[in-house]
Amino acid sequence: MPSASPELTGRSALNRLRRGPVVRRAGWPFGRSGFPYDAVVRISLGISVAVVAALFAWGAWQRRWIADDGLIVLRTVRNLLAGNGPVFNEGERVEANTSTAWTYLLYAGSWVGGPMRMEYVALALALTLSVLGVVLLMLGTGRLFAPSLRGRRAIMLPAGALVYIALPPARDFATSGLESGLTLAYLGLLWWMMVRWSQPVRGRPDGRVFTGALAFVAGFSVLVRPELALMGGLALVMMLIAARGWRRRALIVVAGGFLPVAYQIFRMGYYGLLVPGTALAKDAAGDKWSQGMVYLSNFDAPYALWVPVLLCVPLGVLALAARRRPSFLRPMLSRDYGRAARAVQSPAAVVAFVLFSGLLQALYWIRQGGDFMHGRVLLAPLFCLLAPVAVVPLLIPDGKDYSRETGYWAAGAAGALWLGIAGWSLWAANSPGMGDDATRVTYSGIVDERRFYAQATGQAHPLTAADYLGYPRMAAILTALDNTPDGALLLPSGNYTQWDLVPMLPPPPGGAPNGQPPEKPQHTVFFTNLGMVGMNVGLDVRVIDQIGLANPLAQHTERLKHGRIGHDKNLFPDWVIADGPWVKLPPGIPGYLDANWVAQAVAALKCPETQAVLASVRAPMTAHRFVSNFLHAYEFTTYRIDRVPLYELARCGLPVPETIPPPPRE
Repeated sequence: MPSASPELTGRSALNRLRRGPVVRRAGWPFGRSGFPYDAVVRISLGISVAVVAALFAWGAWQRRWIADDGLIVLRTVRNLLAGNGPVFNEGERVEANTSTAWTYLLYAGSWVGGPMRMEYVALALALTLSVLGVVLLMLGTGRLFAPSLRGRRAIMLPAGALVYIALPPARDFATSGLESGLTLAYLGLLWWMMVRWSQPVRGRPDGRVFTGALAFVAGFSVLVRPELALMGGLALVMMLIAARGWRRRALIVVAGGFLPVAYQIFRMGYYGLLVPGTALAKDAAGDKWSQGMVYLSNFDAPYALWVPVLLCVPLGVLALAARRRPSFLRPMLSRDYGRAARAVQSPAAVVAFVLFSGLLQALYWIRQGGDFMHGRVLLAPLFCLLAPVAVVPLLIPDGKDYSRETGYWAAGAAGALWLGIAGWSLWAANSPGMGDDATRVTYSGIVDERRFYAQATGQAHPLTAADYLGYPRMAAILTALDNTPDGALLLPSGNYTQWDLVPMLPPPPGGAPNGQPPEKPQHTVFFTNLGMVGMNVGLDVRVIDQIGLANPLAQHTERLKHGRIGHDKNLFPDWVIADGPWVKLPPGIPGYLDANWVAQAVAALKCPETQAVLASVRAPMTAHRFVSNFLHAYEFTTYRIDRVPLYELARCGLPVPETIPPPPRE
C-alpha cells in the first residue's frame, strides 16, 4: 500500500487539530450521555436565535408606528406608482429619501401588495427585515465561534443581541417605516457573509459565485444608506487584497461597483446632484461635534449603556481566549498565497473590520451632530460593535484544553458576566427612556419621536396617514383645500385650526397671451412635516418645506449654525410666494410678511446660477438635460444662496427693486 504524501499528512493533522477529538464511528464527538457535543452547540444556538427573534418581534410590535419621515418615502412611492417618476412633487425632480434601496423595495412591495395600504406594507417589511437582521447577526457570530467549539462541551448564549433588542429605540425604529429595518438586515447579512468568507476551508465557500455575491452585497451598501459605504468599501478593499489573480479582482470590482456606479450616473443626470437631496438639505459634509456629543450622551444616559459595554468587552475576551488557535486563524492553503492575504481573509481580520466600521460610523454621526430622533442614527454603529459578541459560547470545563481549576474559573466569570448582561437587558427594556423630556423640543432638539407623535395625534400606534389627521393643523389642510377651488398657497398660521392663504394671481386682462389656455388652479402647502401632509393630500398638491428635504430652493441655503439638528435650514415664506403664481402684494399676503422682501426675492430668483439650478430639476427631462445635469452636478451640489433676499441680490450683483410703500392704515 503506497504511503500518504507528506503534504496530505500535514493537512490531515492540521484538520484534526482544528476539529478536536473525533469518534469516527459516529462522526460526532460524544459526551458521557452519548449526546453529541456539536449538536448541543447547534441546538443552543438555534434556541438563542429563536428566543431573541421572538422577543424582538414582540417588543417591536408592542411599539409599532410609522414615523412622519416614513410617510415621506411613501409619497415618493405614490408618484412612482402613478408614473411620475421617483419624485416627491410631480414636475420637480427632488430626491427626498436617503435610502434608495428602501424606496424601491417599498415600491415593489406596494406594487405586489395591490390594494393593501402602503403603510401596512412598510410596517410588514420593516418589522420582518429588523428581525431578520438580528437573526443574521447571531448566526454570523455563531459561525465565527463554531470551528473552535468542535468536540467541546459548550452552549451558545445571546449576549450582544440581548443588549440591542433591550434598547427601547431599537424596538421603536424596527417598525418606523424608515430604512432602519433594511439597515439591520443589510448589516446582519454582510457580517454573516464576511465571517463565511474568512473561513474558506469549510466547504470552499469562496468560489466565484460566493465572491461575486459578497462583492455585490458590499457595494450595495451605499444604496442602503450613503454612510454605509464606509463599511461596504472597506469590505471590498479587503476582498481585493485577499483575491488571487486578476480575474477574481475584476469580478469583485464589477460585482461591487456596477449597481452603485450606475445609480450614481442616474442621480447626477436625473436630479443634478452628487448626493441624495437629504444629504444636501442637512449638509452631511458639515460638522457639529459639540451637538454630536450631546446626542451621544442623550443615547447613553437613560439606559446606562456603558454598563453592558463594560460587561461585553471582558466576555468577548474570555470567549476569544478559550478558542483553539488552529481553528480561529486561517491555515495556509498554498505557498503562493501571500502573508497579507492570509491575514486579511481571517476571522480575526473580520472581527477587526466590523468593530472598526462601527466606530467609524459612530464618529461620522457624532461629527455630523447626530439627529433629532432619540438614538436613531447610533443604532447601526452599536449593532456593528455588538456583532462579535452577539452570541457567546459558555464552555464547560473538561480538563483537555486547560486545567479544570482554570476552566471552572473562566466558566464562572463568563457566566457571571452573562447574568449581568441579562439583568441589565431586563432593566433597560422597561426603562422610561428620556422621561419627562421625551416629547418636549428642548435646547438639544432631541425627542423620542414615537412618543412625541403618539401624544400629538392621540393615537397609541399612529400607523396610517389618516391617523396623523389628529396632529395640529392637519385636518385644517383638507378644509382649506376644499375652500379654495381657484388655488392657493397654504402657510402655517399661529392658529392650529386654520391656515393663512395666499391666492393665485388673477389672469391678465384680455386672457392669457398668445392664445395660451388659462393656468389651472394650483395648490401648494408649505410646512415642515412633509410625510403626514404629502400622504393626506393628492399628488396634484405641491408640498414643500423650509428645511429643504423636498424644496430645491431651501436645499441650497446655508446651514444655520445653532439650528435644531436635522432642521437647521430655514427658508423664509417670502421665497415661496416669489417662486410661484401667487399674489405678491397686500392684502393678498399675510400681514406679517413684507412686500419688499417678496419683491426682492422675485428679483433674486433671476440670478442666472439660481435659474440654472432650478432648471436642472424643473425643465423637462430630455437626453440633453440629462447630460447637462450630469456635467454640472458638482456645481449644482456646491451652489448656495443666501436666505435673506437683499443679501442674495448683493451676492448675485443684481439691482435692488424700488421700495414698495406700506399700505395705508385704516
